[in-house]
Amino acid sequence: MKILITGRNGQLGSELYDLKEAYPHHQMVFVDREEMDLSNPEQIIEVLTVEKPEIIISAGAYTAVDKAESDQELCDAVNHIAVKTIGAWAADNNAKVIHISTDYVFDGTSETPLKETDAPDPINVYGLTKLHGEQALRASGANHVIIRTAWVYSTYGANFVKTMMRLMNEREEIGVVADQIGTPTYARDLAQAIMQIIEAPEFVQGVYHYSNEGKISWHDFAMAVKELNGFSTKVNAIGSNAFPTPAKRPNFSLLDKSKIKEVYQVAVPDWKDSLKEMLAKL
Repeated sequence: MKILITGRNGQLGSELYDLKEAYPHHQMVFVDREEMDLSNPEQIIEVLTVEKPEIIISAGAYTAVDKAESDQELCDAVNHIAVKTIGAWAADNNAKVIHISTDYVFDGTSETPLKETDAPDPINVYGLTKLHGEQALRASGANHVIIRTAWVYSTYGANFVKTMMRLMNEREEIGVVADQIGTPTYARDLAQAIMQIIEAPEFVQGVYHYSNEGKISWHDFAMAVKELNGFSTKVNAIGSNAFPTPAKRPNFSLLDKSKIKEVYQVAVPDWKDSLKEMLAKL
């Protein structure tokens, strides 16, 4: 099967690229901004028409959450219009789309793990554009799977784990937000889940949630990074109001993974096991 993956140089795209050798029966074509600029609908159509993929993994996105507040037009072009364009092409050409979305489509006020059926209500521009992308893909008529994920990290790219390691190397004391709750997602695990969906006997379309198992705060996550690396840095628990950012963050991002486990038999590793695995690779 021919699979086209956007966001080649992102965390998820890089992990999917690493898995390529394990799936020699698929022809996997990777594109990044240079080959397919997601802010350019004409170029998207052009590349898809030349490549003619049977499956499109829509992993590329505008993910600079704070910058999005002042860069709304580009953020919307990449996270919404590009997805709409991909969906329209896929519907016309009988291709399937696996699109990666985010916990940021929710407002973060829930107290129970978020289900796919819960009503989205984004509190920042990034979340709103990602929601508009989801809605456009559903409306396109393309056969699709939308995977909402959260707190993504990897050995590739910039992410929380790498930032914590750098700060703990440089400083004796740091403060990390303790009132935002969720679970991290090791991009490698998400990449494997996506390939499992592609390999499944039946492509069951709809929205799915995926992150690693567990329930922690960013402070808990930082403490695990400290402990597993043997740092002596003091890690203080702070409230999110002590660390104001241009974009509001959801306070609760815990995703319910029951549906993806049931429909696609995806095994979801515990967050700490995945963190250990990532640090060992690093």
